[in-house]
Amino acid sequence: MDAQLPATSIAQLLADEIATLKPTTLPQAVKQKCEDLLIDVVGLCVTSRNEDYVASALAGCDDDGPCTAIGHARTLSAASAAFVNGTACHGEDFDDTFEGGPVHAGAVIVPAVLAACERHNLNGGQAAMLGIAVGTEVMCRLSTVVPKAAHKAGFHPTAIYGTMGAAAGVSVALGLNAKQTVDALGIAGSFASGIIEYLAEGTWTKRMHPGWAAQSGIRAALLARAGFTGPRTVFEGVHGLFHAFAHNTKGNYAALTGDFGKTWVTETLAFKPYPCGTMAHPYIDCAKRIAARGIKAADIKEMVCEVGEGTVHRLWEPLANKQRPQNGYAAKFATPYILATGFVKGGVGLGDFTAEAVRDPDVLALAAKVRYVIDPDNPYPNAFTGHIRATLNDGTVIEDRQPHFRGGAKEPLTRADIEEKFTLNARHGGWDDKRSGAALALLSKLYAGKIELTSLRG
Repeated sequence: MDAQLPATSIAQLLADEIATLKPTTLPQAVKQKCEDLLIDVVGLCVTSRNEDYVASALAGCDDDGPCTAIGHARTLSAASAAFVNGTACHGEDFDDTFEGGPVHAGAVIVPAVLAACERHNLNGGQAAMLGIAVGTEVMCRLSTVVPKAAHKAGFHPTAIYGTMGAAAGVSVALGLNAKQTVDALGIAGSFASGIIEYLAEGTWTKRMHPGWAAQSGIRAALLARAGFTGPRTVFEGVHGLFHAFAHNTKGNYAALTGDFGKTWVTETLAFKPYPCGTMAHPYIDCAKRIAARGIKAADIKEMVCEVGEGTVHRLWEPLANKQRPQNGYAAKFATPYILATGFVKGGVGLGDFTAEAVRDPDVLALAAKVRYVIDPDNPYPNAFTGHIRATLNDGTVIEDRQPHFRGGAKEPLTRADIEEKFTLNARHGGWDDKRSGAALALLSKLYAGKIELTSLRG
């Protein structure tokens, strides 16, 4: 035994705090966020249910069982249902975001906990709500221990930290004790994975990262419940999670364990108004306001955007590819294309990321005029901001700034906004408004009873 191992590890401290929590101790704002997450996630699963990548994810599963793949008649094992639902939810990049990470918690935690509860849990919706709250909190806090480092190392934080959050959330929902929860976290560290090379050609692997994390969390919790052990120093160990995925073991672990269960970063989760990379959203709003002044795309000589250095390698470079993305999925992470779409079309929707849409000559002509400069004072990742300085052909300069992410803590979407988004997403996925209304009624009371999802199939 290594004499340098701590008497009490970070995972043990975290599990001890988790063990004190009950559904009745959750603040009302956290309960409401769990309700919002449920509505948003289910709507996003429905909106993408007919997409080719969802069909592939479903066809790739060979373990049928009793659990719901939302929007599909076929039922699966808990792990595969979590995988398919997590992949579907994140597939259109329209899911929630934690600005401090950034990570997408709902697409991981909600599918994991729902599937685990549908298959294994007899305690019903209250246990699911607590599991979703805890899993989301763990995932979001983990992303702030060494900010930006996982992305810089080439990994997708949602995939890495999501696996750990899912393990914590499912452990809570299934009633594991503190020792078992530590083991689940230790096991989950060996399941974590997800590289960001999808950026090279706009391939599908990012879409499956939340699904993989969700199913991994279920497997880790079930193994721990059955007595399988995992390293208690999974976070801070010399070969632990942060060493492996962030090249750092000296992170701010107080960001994870400090005041856990007393202060909830989950309350600040942001919901997206546009189906694309989160950090591009404020630039869309800036572009729309400039266009609203009566400026035409043909009037513009160039657009220069101030950006956070940490966003460049994903959303701005190679610049030529971001001005003219190879396909619809690559376009979701191409800020020049995205803001040009917002300017030309007055907004950005699901239909703007098709093979046809990304060849729109008016959008591409404007995107070719967009470039960036790094702002050393940009607050990313703690806040997502936008800026455009447009120079017109006559030399006039027009500037617009967005100080925060619309849909985030400074300007949150209301429950009515989230329900409207659900209805529009469901309609896009082929559900009529009657079925959408019935689904919303089910979701509004799901945490009060048994996790019963059969009406969400087909």
